[in-house]
Amino acid sequence: QVQLVESGGGMVQAGGSLRLSCAASGRTFSRYAMGWFRQAPGKEREFVVSISRSGGDTYYAESVKGRFTISRDNAKNTVYLQMNSLKPEDTAVYYCAADFRSYASSWSNADYWGQGTQVTVSS
Repeated sequence: QVQLVESGGGMVQAGGSLRLSCAASGRTFSRYAMGWFRQAPGKEREFVVSISRSGGDTYYAESVKGRFTISRDNAKNTVYLQMNSLKPEDTAVYYCAADFRSYASSWSNADYWGQGTQVTVSS
């Protein structure tokens, strides 16, 4: 069982930056690939980015490539999402996810989910 708690969301102007964090419980964090999804009002949840168990491999959705960076610290049981050059279309609830996979790729689902953190980008 893995519990995930996101933090760092907020409101920012277009072009600004935010850093999301996701703290995981348990001693098995390093066994899980981690990812971020987001869901905007009235839209389907979409994959944003994932990172492999070791952190050596990452996979980004085209819409965030070059602007977002995922990283993880297995010693701190935490995964981060640095979001730069934010756009109004990045506005969504961002969810941290954990999955028992060793590779980073586009996911359609995950084993565990956080409760989400709101990111709002104003124009």
